[in-house]
Amino acid sequence: MRVLGVDPGLTRCGVGVVEGVPGRPCTLIAYYVVYTDPADDLSLRLLHLDQSLTKLVAEHQPESVAVERVFSQHNVRTVMGTAQASGIAVLAGARAGLPVQTYTPSEVKAAVTGSGQADKAQMTAMVTRLLRLAEPPKPADAADALALAICHVWRGGTRSKLAAAADRARRGGAR
Repeated sequence: MRVLGVDPGLTRCGVGVVEGVPGRPCTLIAYYVVYTDPADDLSLRLLHLDQSLTKLVAEHQPESVAVERVFSQHNVRTVMGTAQASGIAVLAGARAGLPVQTYTPSEVKAAVTGSGQADKAQMTAMVTRLLRLAEPPKPADAADALALAICHVWRGGTRSKLAAAADRARRGGAR
């Protein structure tokens, strides 16, 4: 299964692509960070993010997309930008006809490190180890996106198959 993971952010949006199957180490395909200039108009920033994510989905042909679920923060401006970037990431996957799954930061941390309370350094170290990389992916946004993709391979693949089977059953038969 090939998964494109997205750590949404309006200024820095991490994107990671991995392949794997549940219970086995994943293989790194690529990782990126899409940057937008805070001085630019919001509409141009969202358009750039949309175009970049659409291009990466087309280039890497993932089977699904995993996006970090926006959680409440004290800084409303930060959460608004993250929520807008998250919506663009979900849209990019949906537009390509792909299943899109969201995960909370603690779900990703638990899947990758075994602890939902892991810090950034622990997450980056585990991503580096799990993907058998010579050095950690940088910046942290890229490592977080790879962690989302790994989490989806290990947890979401089964979840997506169950949801698809339930959907087929609701529609009245197998396909």
